[in-house]
Amino acid sequence: MRRIPVSGLFLLLGAVVALAFAVDVAFGPVVLPWRDVWNGLLGVGDPEAVSNVILHEFRLPRAVAALFAGAGLGVAGFLLQTQFRSPLAGPAELGVSSGAGLGVAALLLAEPLLPAALLGALGPWPVAAAAALGAAAAMALVLALSARLWDSASLLLAGLMIASACGAVISLMQYFSDATQLKAYSLWGFGGLGGVTWAQNGVLALCVLAGLAAALALSRPLYASLLGDSAAASLGVPVRGFRMATLAIASLLAGSITAFCGPIAFVGLAVPHLARALFRRSDPRVLQPACMLTGAALLLVCDALSHFPGRDAVLPLNAITSLFGAPAVLYFLLRHGGRSA
Repeated sequence: MRRIPVSGLFLLLGAVVALAFAVDVAFGPVVLPWRDVWNGLLGVGDPEAVSNVILHEFRLPRAVAALFAGAGLGVAGFLLQTQFRSPLAGPAELGVSSGAGLGVAALLLAEPLLPAALLGALGPWPVAAAAALGAAAAMALVLALSARLWDSASLLLAGLMIASACGAVISLMQYFSDATQLKAYSLWGFGGLGGVTWAQNGVLALCVLAGLAAALALSRPLYASLLGDSAAASLGVPVRGFRMATLAIASLLAGSITAFCGPIAFVGLAVPHLARALFRRSDPRVLQPACMLTGAALLLVCDALSHFPGRDAVLPLNAITSLFGAPAVLYFLLRHGGRSA
């Protein structure tokens, strides 16, 4: 069977992303006609029309968030799997998601002590700020450990221990929380894009684009790192500094996305495997853009399915991403016997 050229695969993925974006903004509890969607995107028509309000105030912000979050999580997962040379490395294993969860849990537990008027005026920003601070603290701890732990496997194990410790503290906080606080944390833990505003999208886009640009700049050292630390060092790669830079970029991507969108399961873990299976390449110069497009397409499809027409309620995003991500990772493990690609 003739292999599709890389340029053709990128064109195909780009078309899938565009189609998924269009479906995500058109479908929902209220189905928007394609003409209204097209006119709304072009800024043509009555801005006060119901379809335009739905499109610009609800559908477009969440679709844009899905676009950036999917691309960022895909590249974060690829960086971590390449750095640790493990098919099971992902943002959750780094402890970033657990650190963000700890920040949100601490905020919700302290909420009764904070002025209600202040929290009401700030809207969703306190939760995003708490998640960002928690993710940054976990990132700082991992980076500090990376200066002491030379072996990548030991550092991955340390990340898992950080995640486990954060989970234990969150469990204790939940034990002493009331029903309202527990429900608020559970809703955040489901992950979701519906609460992301245009202002938050601006911050999210800035963080993700900065992280993606930095990741692309590391494509050559990443390629060398596939040969192992010793070979990479012989090629002039400063292994310890390179590892810290990789962790910092992955943490920036995963932490900023988790802060605004909540923890999104399996996307960072599954997308690199899907991109490798599709492109059959190991070159980061090919796989990183592939992970961006694959992650964006996957998260847009999952978001569209979470609010598909015919339902008044929106399904938890993590339930949809897990249905896609878990089988993909299991298939990879069964096919490769647990070896990294």
